[in-house]
Amino acid sequence: MKLLRALACLALACTLSAQARPLPGEARPLSVIAFGSCAEQHRPQPIWTAILAQRPQLFLALGDNIYCDTEDMGEMAKEYERLARIPEFRKFRAAVPIRAIWDDHDFGANDGGRDYPQREASQRLFLEFWKEPAQSPRRRRPGLYDAEVHGPAGRRVQVILLDTRAFRSPLKPRPGGEDDLLGRWASDPDPGSDMLGSAQWAWLEAQLQVPAEVRFIVSSVQVVSDNHGWEKWGNFPTERQRLFDLLKRTGATGVVFLSGDRHFGELCVMDAGLGYPLYDFTSSGLNQGSDHFRYRRADPARVAMQAQGDNFGVVRIDWSRPDPLLRLECRDEQGELRFLEKIPLSLLKGKAPAAAPGTAPTARPPAAAAPEARR
Repeated sequence: MKLLRALACLALACTLSAQARPLPGEARPLSVIAFGSCAEQHRPQPIWTAILAQRPQLFLALGDNIYCDTEDMGEMAKEYERLARIPEFRKFRAAVPIRAIWDDHDFGANDGGRDYPQREASQRLFLEFWKEPAQSPRRRRPGLYDAEVHGPAGRRVQVILLDTRAFRSPLKPRPGGEDDLLGRWASDPDPGSDMLGSAQWAWLEAQLQVPAEVRFIVSSVQVVSDNHGWEKWGNFPTERQRLFDLLKRTGATGVVFLSGDRHFGELCVMDAGLGYPLYDFTSSGLNQGSDHFRYRRADPARVAMQAQGDNFGVVRIDWSRPDPLLRLECRDEQGELRFLEKIPLSLLKGKAPAAAPGTAPTARPPAAAAPEARR
């Protein structure tokens, strides 16, 4: 009964900000996608104005879309209502299609996983707030994983949203407790640990065989970076390797991971044995990119970093070129460019890009050291 009242109140609040939902189908190709994570609803969110100025065709909300660690669904509904009333968010939501996934703080438990008792109720509130269509599979199964393909043949972009919360095994605490430098969580090599759950793993294998030229795989936590003790796929190394093995077995190419959670912007790259470099573009947070708890630590996978301040990510695809070009841009609250990486699509297909003057560079060596943040 309490949940029903919360849903009713949330539905009423959401009428304040009608969402521009439509997008799927074989319409014009996607050429501008924006994304971000970590938006605290009690603080101003002026960054939406800067994102809107980039004229994205799609925005991906990568989690921590509100901050509400609770088992009280009435309280969570009120926090969604608070987000719905933020003027800049309301304007943005009315203008740009949004696809969303959760992370821990809109899931309902800090660093939470499958042991969070309100998973089902929290999922219902999430879907109600984001106006998920009544016929959506997300309304009929546990977990928020989803996928869409946009654009015509030859210019298809697949967006895969992974649920890294609802099925994830408990984390293993770091021996000695939390440390500002070393983090909170240790690597857990237990082969019985799980990140996605059996149903989502099977679904992902099928999705990776859907025809697409570019695949953006959204993970609320980082996939490539493994040099910190906060949340990441590397907390479960057998699951991380399982993900890489699945990409290789399905022959999926054109893959770029998009992640959040970390309270800074970062681009990492690694050789995962796929025949092409595996990029992970992190953007965090929309208003949570604090300077607090920052220190310097090298990460061998790091290509670039925005070490301070709020940020959002933009991916542009220039389909007009014989070899389409991906531009990965990290931008700040004013919309100013903080870092840029240009990637020829052929590079993500395991082919050498044409070596012509002025063309985009291939994967360059990672940066040696840059500031990092505690989540």
